[in-house]
Amino acid sequence: MRMIRLYIIGLFILLIALAANALAYWIQCKSWYEFINGLMNTKNYWNTLSLKDGLWLFLIYPFLLGLGAALGDFIHQKFITL
Repeated sequence: MRMIRLYIIGLFILLIALAANALAYWIQCKSWYEFINGLMNTKNYWNTLSLKDGLWLFLIYPFLLGLGAALGDFIHQKFITL
């Protein structure tokens, strides 16, 4: 039963991550993929990040993933655990 709970939570994190990446593209913020590639390719990549990018990557995006985990746990508690 615990594995089902973890699977559902992981599934919701994945779905929220996909939606968050689409949102990042829409609001023109850097994604984690772009950020990691930039760090690997350029020594001074930190200087190219805007405040909006930093807030997105280190505050908003992790918060959204946490909400995905909470939503997955809520769905499991309400609909799977009877």
